[in-house]
Amino acid sequence: MEPVTPDTKDWTWVLDRPCPECGFVAADVPARDLAGRLLANAASWARVLDGGPGLTKRPAPQVWSPTEYACHVRDVHRVFDERVRLMLEEDVPHFANWDQDETAVQQRYDLQDPVVVGRELTVAANAVAERYAAVPDDAWGRAGIRSNGSGFTVESLGRYHLHDVVHHLHDVSGAMRKDT
Repeated sequence: MEPVTPDTKDWTWVLDRPCPECGFVAADVPARDLAGRLLANAASWARVLDGGPGLTKRPAPQVWSPTEYACHVRDVHRVFDERVRLMLEEDVPHFANWDQDETAVQQRYDLQDPVVVGRELTVAANAVAERYAAVPDDAWGRAGIRSNGSGFTVESLGRYHLHDVVHHLHDVSGAMRKDT
């Protein structure tokens, strides 16, 4: 498997201004809507992964296939579920670094079955959506710190999380349109 070009951008700016690539506007997402939007996004991923042949084919050697993107989204849900849990249970937790590119290689995203990944993505999205849905009104401002020093509240982390999965669906949808 040829590694993808690592994404070294700090995407936290999407919390302050619209994403010009996917159109996501963090300020337009009320905290109480996070769970529903994550579930809607997961349903869209299920449709992508039910799209027939070519789901494991990369559109370019260093661009993930739809299945590889879905593996990443599944794992994003898992990582954010753990981070929100920590934020709700601890005072200002510091999150361990998560190297998404290393994870893709170690877990062999390129060899995973789209049907299995689709089920796992749905399970992970449901779990984290339940976590957001259960956040008490007075806990949205609880803080956590990413390994690079970026600070988040539960609410801003949720918006950042939602952007990640929305953006990747946008990436895949565009790549699939070009491939057909």
